[in-house]
Amino acid sequence: MSPKRNFMGEHVAIYAGSFDPMTNGHLDVLRAGLRVFDKVVIAIGIHPGKAPLFGFDQRKHMIEKVCQADGFSGEFDVVAFDGLLIDAARNVGASALLRGLRDGTDLDYEMQMAGMNETMAPDLQTVFVPASPSVRTITATLVRQIASMGGDVSSFVPPVVEAALRARFSA
Repeated sequence: MSPKRNFMGEHVAIYAGSFDPMTNGHLDVLRAGLRVFDKVVIAIGIHPGKAPLFGFDQRKHMIEKVCQADGFSGEFDVVAFDGLLIDAARNVGASALLRGLRDGTDLDYEMQMAGMNETMAPDLQTVFVPASPSVRTITATLVRQIASMGGDVSSFVPPVVEAALRARFSA
């Protein structure tokens, strides 16, 4: 089954997360998504009850700088969303939800989410991308914890993000 095209004739996926901060694991999934889709919209979830380490504008700027430095050949965009992912997907013309999987725990959770999303929006297809072995252990939560204690996160995040974390925790 071929993904549906949006009104501009593109195959578009939406890739949602907090990206607080963007990790090498996020980049791995994004690269895979750009091999499959014409465009990937990176949707940063904004939750009023949560206090992120970096604000939306900072996260968007870091993602754009990382993708620029990485020389991405595919088209991407970065947006914020604060409601249901299926609504955000429709707003950007996406026909697929791009999700990364690190392990069986992720699979169990993501399958539940995919089932719920499919019930609410049968026109949206969830596409799972397995994380490369070198990035399977990386989580943004652990990166934040390591960075906050002065640890070296250079193996887990792009240089732009590493510099932002260093600046954030040296203040």
